[in-house]
Amino acid sequence: MKSIEVNGRRYGWPESPTVVVCIDGSEPDYIEQAVKAGVAPYLARITAQCSDLRADCVVPSFTNPNNLSIVTGRPPSVHGISGNYFLDPDTGEEVMMNDAKFLRAPTIFQAFQKEGAKIAIVTAKDKLRGLLGHGLTYGADGAICFSSEKSDQATLTANGIEGVVDMVGMPVPDVYSAALSEFVFAAGVKLMESRRPDITYLSTTDYIQHKHAPGTEGANAFYAMMDGHLARLDAMGAVIALTADHGMNAKHGADGKPNVIYLQDYLDEWLGAGAARVILPITDPYVVHHGALGSFATVYLPNGADMADRLRALEGIDYVESKSKACAEFELPEDRMGDLVVVSSSGVVLGTAESEHDLSGLEVPLRSHGGISEQTVPLIFNRAIDGLDPARRLRNFDAFDLALNHAQAAAAAAE
Repeated sequence: MKSIEVNGRRYGWPESPTVVVCIDGSEPDYIEQAVKAGVAPYLARITAQCSDLRADCVVPSFTNPNNLSIVTGRPPSVHGISGNYFLDPDTGEEVMMNDAKFLRAPTIFQAFQKEGAKIAIVTAKDKLRGLLGHGLTYGADGAICFSSEKSDQATLTANGIEGVVDMVGMPVPDVYSAALSEFVFAAGVKLMESRRPDITYLSTTDYIQHKHAPGTEGANAFYAMMDGHLARLDAMGAVIALTADHGMNAKHGADGKPNVIYLQDYLDEWLGAGAARVILPITDPYVVHHGALGSFATVYLPNGADMADRLRALEGIDYVESKSKACAEFELPEDRMGDLVVVSSSGVVLGTAESEHDLSGLEVPLRSHGGISEQTVPLIFNRAIDGLDPARRLRNFDAFDLALNHAQAAAAAAE
């Protein structure tokens, strides 16, 4: 069988159309509760009869590093995207990691397109589009890559498709809505009906997961919607892999107020104002539902300063290690991390200075992510995955490996 090597991993050719879905913020309990409530019959069937696995995502458990790990098949130490946001060592500026110039490895999509595969990528937020679609060729016979957020702006030259809104039959969704993700699934179904891509990647937004706990009415309605679209893709013969970029946890007290450790305020008190610099990799243009508060931070210290023990002593801090140790453990690029990496406990988030965070947009008690406690994610396939080493540590970035090398074989055997 034809295969392709990408970033040191070999992938089989998709004899059946392959769809990999990254459900943003989907801890396993969301799917389990939707199945239990009877609102997700398709997911109930494949989790019972096919493959319902668990995997670890990349830490920091944020959107950009995990999506890029999934589509390169490798951790951030290889592809370079260490967060949504970082301190650029070349400029000293704090910048978003949305620009493809920060990407250090090719995607699986690039390699397969070069060999003639038809590629389709639909992402909810436009912040990921440039990274996911980097290096692809567009045009009438090229790849397709667009976002729900800017679906009305898609062109044949820049996105490989036009008339997206008419094709999907939905208006452009509000960026803070469940419809932003629903558009992704609806577009995936329409593309499978009309274009039948060899490889499709669908990436949603975690708007619902930030607002609704597993098993609640809002969460179950979202997974019911998703269930219907997945069933349609399955009916068209697609091999489907479902995973997530990270989980989600409640980060508030009984009073509903966020549990926040403002690291910059502590460091300013201990070292003097501005002597240290705290970077929060969760930061992105869409902060309304999390206030730029997550459970992972990196700290730049003045020469000779040793703050590790003092930070470890703060209640709610689970992990403080040097750059070298943390980057080795979490497979991160050292040149894009500060002197220390700090991770809070499951119910706590980290901030810079309290005055820097606008929490007025938090309409419900804070739910967020970023730490080790949000690392477990689903890894579900609509085919049986057999023969895996029971000692193997599964990662969310094994999704394409298992879909193309294992689920495809199961699909072929069933025909």
